[in-house]
Amino acid sequence: SPPNNWDSQTYHLPKIEHWVAQHDVAFFATRIHRQVTLAPGAEYLLVHLRLLTGGEALYNLLQWSAGLGCALVASRIAGQLGGGRVAQLLTGFVVGTAPMVALESTSTQTDLVVAAWVACVATLVLDELRTRTNLWSCFLIGAGTGLTALTKATGLLGIAPLLLIWAARQLPRAPLRTLAGGALIAVLTAAIAGPYLYRLDRTFGSPLGPGYLRDSVSMQRHDPASVLVNGLRIGYSALETPLTPLDHAASGAVVSVAHAVGVDPSGREITFFDATFPTVTWMPDEDRASFPVQGTLVLVGALLLLVRRRTARGTRVYAGAFWLAVLLYAGTVKWQPWGNRLILFLLVLGAPLAGLWLAPALEQARKRRVAAWAAAVALVVGGCAGWLAVGYGWPRRLVGTGSVLTESRTAQRFNRRPQWAGDYVWAADAVRASGAHRVGLVQGEDTWEYPWWVLLPGTRIDALQTLVPGYPPVTPEQVDAIVCVAPVPTCQHYLPTGWTLRTQGIVSYAVRP
Repeated sequence: SPPNNWDSQTYHLPKIEHWVAQHDVAFFATRIHRQVTLAPGAEYLLVHLRLLTGGEALYNLLQWSAGLGCALVASRIAGQLGGGRVAQLLTGFVVGTAPMVALESTSTQTDLVVAAWVACVATLVLDELRTRTNLWSCFLIGAGTGLTALTKATGLLGIAPLLLIWAARQLPRAPLRTLAGGALIAVLTAAIAGPYLYRLDRTFGSPLGPGYLRDSVSMQRHDPASVLVNGLRIGYSALETPLTPLDHAASGAVVSVAHAVGVDPSGREITFFDATFPTVTWMPDEDRASFPVQGTLVLVGALLLLVRRRTARGTRVYAGAFWLAVLLYAGTVKWQPWGNRLILFLLVLGAPLAGLWLAPALEQARKRRVAAWAAAVALVVGGCAGWLAVGYGWPRRLVGTGSVLTESRTAQRFNRRPQWAGDYVWAADAVRASGAHRVGLVQGEDTWEYPWWVLLPGTRIDALQTLVPGYPPVTPEQVDAIVCVAPVPTCQHYLPTGWTLRTQGIVSYAVRP
């Protein structure tokens, strides 16, 4: 299937095309600031596949490999925490059957990539809990931390508790070596993520990017009540089910708690942009899909292993680190309708805890029949949810309308907005027929740019607008044609004298007379 994720159409893949066109990964003029302001680590990997094949044929391989890596590394973590073969298999099953994992594993999103890096750091840290860390191990931990920061900063919320565990265990054994190792980790993290952060700081005056980006994503209230409400909303969205009475009761409870503690459940300070809580997330859509079975297994396992007396010390510490990561996320990142994909790294970190508490129930089925049956039913339901996500999930389903087995690549590319396909193709055909070599682009902040790069191969595409300070756009007089996905008055504003604007649906174009 061709890439057809909304964010990939808007900024993930267009930035790669700009890099290829300009032969470097420097910033560039664009109306869609996310093409330069969001961390590019996954796209750095994708651009290699783009250059290797000359197109998008292998793009889906990155997230698929990352999803497989998440399952394998999570299974290894379960083994490091004392789990046997059954616990390790169950851990991989919990990760692999989560609907969001199944859906994203064929996309060009980046959430599984960052989850894989976080899991790698986790298993590396666990390797060091029983021994003195050498410089090579610090090098690997630093590389994993840097790659996480370069891919998606939210992953650092999962790594921070792990590094605290590492430091707490290593400092009493070898203080000087630990300080040197910590310095090496910091240096490597800065070396990997630093160049990108430097460009952000130089361009926008902050290594965190422009203020409007920070305000849209980061929590602006950190009092206990706000963090509690944010955490409850995130949990509700992650665990939402298609059972309407249960869904209404759960969302109503969250809203009631919010009002009881004096917090607006859709307040701007704790909610992304113009979103409103609650929103439907149980449907198998790669941007929103909940994972109620897998999420419940993880949370129950993490709680039981934290408080149960007979839990091994290392496992209890790991469970504590997981809960600290959950708290850090709830206190840092605003709730958003598509936030379930952002917490995949938490699912992967917590999956070993699910495997560790499920395994004894199944291995001792004769003694613990009720627990064994409950665990078995949960696993079957979870497996079916993953299977249904593969078969019927959107926007790359195998069965029914929109199937990747029956639709053309163009139709698949526009599965999110099939009504747009004809407009884009109509304008692209006209621009190609005109013989234009350089095309100016006018668009909005959330417009699909990537289809132009596919429909106009070999054509140089440059922005006529920019939100990136220091990177001026081209002028209309410098281009041979203009394509515009914006209101007609906006398109006309960029039209040189004597050019004729033609419009169909959401797309307009004009060519040099």
